Amino acid sequence: MATDGLKDMLGRVSLTPVDKAKAILLEALGNTSIETERCSLPDSLDRILSTDLLSPEDLPTHPRSTMDGFAVRAADTFGASSSMPCYLEIDGDVDMGQMPTGEVFQGKCFRIATGGLLPKGSDAVVMFEHTIPVDGKMIEVVKSVGVGINLINRGEDIEQGKPALPQGHLLRPQDLGLLAGLGIAEVDVYRRPKVGILSTGDEIVHWSESPPPGKIRDINSITLSASCTRLGAEVTDYGIASDSEETFFATLERATLENNVVLFSGGSSVGMRDLGERVIEKLGNPGILVHGVALKPGKPVIIGLSNGTAIFGLPGHPVSAMVCFDLFVQPALQLFAGFAQPTTNLTPSITAVIDRNINSAAGRLDFVRVQLQEQENSQPLAIPVLGKSGSISTLSRAHGYFLIDEPAQGLNKGTQVEVHLLS
Repeated sequence: MATDGLKDMLGRVSLTPVDKAKAILLEALGNTSIETERCSLPDSLDRILSTDLLSPEDLPTHPRSTMDGFAVRAADTFGASSSMPCYLEIDGDVDMGQMPTGEVFQGKCFRIATGGLLPKGSDAVVMFEHTIPVDGKMIEVVKSVGVGINLINRGEDIEQGKPALPQGHLLRPQDLGLLAGLGIAEVDVYRRPKVGILSTGDEIVHWSESPPPGKIRDINSITLSASCTRLGAEVTDYGIASDSEETFFATLERATLENNVVLFSGGSSVGMRDLGERVIEKLGNPGILVHGVALKPGKPVIIGLSNGTAIFGLPGHPVSAMVCFDLFVQPALQLFAGFAQPTTNLTPSITAVIDRNINSAAGRLDFVRVQLQEQENSQPLAIPVLGKSGSISTLSRAHGYFLIDEPAQGLNKGTQVEVHLLS
């Protein structure tokens, strides 16, 4: 067992600060081997590149116009103005999608559209707005252009052999556009993390069922599954394990063998029927890393590791489980997905001011859910959403959350806070 500190009379280990718990987890996963695969470009969105990508060609492969106008020799327009225009003869047209034929000679020009390939002899484009037609074969140029104006040169976007995207890069829609422009149809990426989810407790029934007296619907399995799926993981639901240690161990052992990350909710607090700690210790290699963090809500979370699989025993209360997911599970999933620097700050944040005094116990990190209310000519108000950790509606009603650090004993009304927005 890798936890530190003395146990109290109830067998509880002293609470671990949140940052230290995350550091212990990520250090334990530091040498994790991540599998890779090759996938098609359309399927690579939100995947992480497992290799550096170099440009196989110049982009663009030929100079192109960035404006509708006329391809010209820049020197022919020198000094042109509305009071003293220069005159150019239209000697050809650039057809879209075709290599231009012919050459722009002195005193001549070609009509060209945005994206058209620059004809030989030209080195700039005059916008239509800066020309006046004289007749069907002649134009006045009323504004001069310099060499390279209104065009993109060969390789100006990216040169052949130069880095396109680095290993560890999260592929976004604009990145797929770059790779498509370079003719890259397949990329090497890290495999999606595999996550196994199970709930524990004889009082739990599937969320689709109507619970009899004494039973409650399983909320955590669907919220945790959705959270993992949003992060790009492949999720397997192992159902509800009873409070029997034999049944629970068999299910958890199977899930651990088949996944990179395993989540179970319930069974993480101290009690005769809570089996999480015993079962993770039984799996071993190395077993439990952390049990209990200085966090509200979410104090009884268990973090373990068995043969390279991260195991999280999350509190049964839905809000506590979601808080622990954001703080601990998300960085682990990012690591297994190939992120170079796992982080819990994936969501945008804004600055707001709290609308009341908020108390907090020193020595723990407080996670405060809030609604945001706009104020005219001022920062938005952060209004705490009050409720217990078993009330999932508090998260549904919240627009975001802020954190009160461990040393603080609360915050005063009007204090500025960073509110992390819930998506």
